[in-house]
Amino acid sequence: MSESIGQIAGELWQRLDRGGPSSLTKIAKDSDIDIKQLQRALGWLAREDKIDVMVKGRTEIVSLKPD
Repeated sequence: MSESIGQIAGELWQRLDRGGPSSLTKIAKDSDIDIKQLQRALGWLAREDKIDVMVKGRTEIVSLKPD
């Protein structure tokens, strides 16, 4: 299972790198990735200190941290 989470984390990272900040809901709608898998991948990236999460109203916006 950790291999698939790592793979999805890589896909999420690439998507954020190409498209910029986004909500997980939008990413889930625009892809075939299950929201629970995206949440796990988000945790993976957060643990690696690769992302920022900003709250706008009721929406959480995810972005990559600058290098």
